[in-house]
Parts: sequence; structure tokens; C-alpha cells
Amino acid sequence: MASIATEEQQRELPASYRLARIGLAAATALISVNLYTGAPLFAIWVGSQVQGGTGLTMKAVGAVIGVLAVTVSILVFLLIRVEAAYKFFSGEQVQRKRTSPWMRSLRDERPELAERRALTGVEKTMIGAVVVAVAGFEIWFFFFAGSSIG
Repeated sequence: MASIATEEQQRELPASYRLARIGLAAATALISVNLYTGAPLFAIWVGSQVQGGTGLTMKAVGAVIGVLAVTVSILVFLLIRVEAAYKFFSGEQVQRKRTSPWMRSLRDERPELAERRALTGVEKTMIGAVVVAVAGFEIWFFFFAGSSIG
């Protein structure tokens, strides 16, 4: 299973790797926030530029959907690359291929498949970014958005 490098292996890693991991964690936070804020806003902006008049057209809707699909795909690709680089700089071992849950036998569950793996730094950063964004949205919604009802 994937495991973070032991303390002894961490000491063997160059000191510059720590700075690289911090930069990659920052890149992860930036990419993950842009997945649910930047990409949709960019797609809507492109749709508004395509839109000619005041009425909604299928051309504008298609532009929003197309730009959103491309932008999210690019951001997910970047996130995968950043995670691979983070694993390299953290000394994390490459995970062997896992069998999907629906492909496993219910009768013969192997003990090594039941092991839980620790969250990587990239996963922790993404979770933190989502929690901060949801908390920020809730604060805005309940305290600053105002009411559109009368």
C-alpha cells in the first residue's frame, strides 16, 4: 500500500524537497479552489462574451458547457501532475494497483486489501480548501448576502 516515508527516510531527503512540497501544496490549494470557483466563473464569462443580446441562446449555453468541460479537464490533469510531483518530493512510495471494490470477491477478502492508507498531503490540502470554501460560502450566505424576499 502507499505509505509516507518513515522518519529515517524523511531525514535522507534533501532539505530543498520541503520547500518543493510547500509549493506543491499551495499549487494544490489553488487548483482545487479554481475547480469549483474559477472554472465556472471563466465559463460564464466566456458565455457572456458569446451572448449577443439580452435573450439566452443555445450558442452561449454551448460555449459555457464546452469551456467548463475543457477548463475542468485541464485543472484535473494539472492536479494529477501536482500530486505525482508531491509524492516524489515527499518520498511516498508508488502504490501498487488496487482491485476495485466491485471486482473483489465477497467470500475471499484478502487482509492486505482491508488495510486503510493514510491521506497524502495533496488530499489533505484539497480537503482543507473545500472546507474553507464551504465555510466562507456559508458565512457569506447567512450574514452578508441579504434577502431577496421583500
